[in-house]
Amino acid sequence: MALEPGSKAPAFTLKRDGGGAVSLADFKGRKLVIYFYPKADTPGCTRESIDFSRLKKEFAKADTEVIGISADSVEAQDRFKKKHGLSLSLGSDPEHKMLTAYEAWGKKSMYGRAFMGVMRMTYLIDAKGRIGQVWPKVRVEGHAEDVLAAAKAL
Repeated sequence: MALEPGSKAPAFTLKRDGGGAVSLADFKGRKLVIYFYPKADTPGCTRESIDFSRLKKEFAKADTEVIGISADSVEAQDRFKKKHGLSLSLGSDPEHKMLTAYEAWGKKSMYGRAFMGVMRMTYLIDAKGRIGQVWPKVRVEGHAEDVLAAAKAL
């Protein structure tokens, strides 16, 4: 079943940067942006994470939390966060369970080679745990601002 606006957001619990865990239940009663990115410390993923981090206070004013998810290890997430001064939580899903549940793990191709990987996509989840909006194929430029506008409108 495809995740679309109105669908119940799949529950998850993941290890996160800095130790500990993060789960969907942590955000009950608040809006949540989950952005999935292919690999920590690559150009597009870095730009996207910096953009969301830069807008963290604006998201907070809209009663919205933001979390980034990739298949990178917690250690890689920690290095990425520290190197770029990111202020967001970063979740680690090396087993691809959450990535699969959110349809963010799939077949990709580059230079004629097909492989499985993380799809760059974003979900906005409402305060009741339902999908409010989906961005299935993200272009990094201006994306964080678009998501912020949607969060304010939700």
